[in-house]
Amino acid sequence: MTSQLFSPDVEQVLDLSGIFVFALSGGLMAVRKNFDVFGIAVLAEVTALGGGVIRDLIIGAIPPAAFTDTGYFVTPLVATVVVFFLHPEVARINRTVQTLDALGLGLFCVTGTAKAHDYGLGVVASIALGTITAAGGGVIRDVLANETPSLLRWDRSLYAVPAIVGSALTALLISTDSLGAVTGSASALFAFGTRMLAIRYEWRAPRAWHRGSSNTGEA
Repeated sequence: MTSQLFSPDVEQVLDLSGIFVFALSGGLMAVRKNFDVFGIAVLAEVTALGGGVIRDLIIGAIPPAAFTDTGYFVTPLVATVVVFFLHPEVARINRTVQTLDALGLGLFCVTGTAKAHDYGLGVVASIALGTITAAGGGVIRDVLANETPSLLRWDRSLYAVPAIVGSALTALLISTDSLGAVTGSASALFAFGTRMLAIRYEWRAPRAWHRGSSNTGEA
């Protein structure tokens, strides 16, 4: 299968590592919103698993992987415990969490695109589902926390765009029969690098242009 880029053991470790970091970000938002422990667990779970669940439901991979592998479901609960007791310490290493989150973004946009292709979807649909795999959980997290999703906010650095870039590169590799462990890793690292540059230089997508106005994006 195209989506089997690494050995099963390596892929399991990478998946669980990405899930854990995504869950930390969900748990931290729950703490900032003053949620109780159940709320922390819910946001951790949906942030970590939401994108993959949406992808699997769309492509017909039923039941979703999140519900067939106990490790996928338990890992966000471990992150919940970490955030519940150590959230000040976790918040202090926010830069590290952001870096690991960017790595997870790169990994999941590649594996999500490849899995969508394995289930017969075309190039555009595979790219879309790769992006959803990487960023969908964060959207669900923000909606549940009554926030405008971060990837839709102009005042936040690019998040969906790096995932789209990584997914598009993966789709290109698939179409040329070039996707493998090395090239897939390169696509993931490219998406990771784009995200880190966006954080470093505060890259943002342009807002709507208003003719005759020097202050673009303002109504």
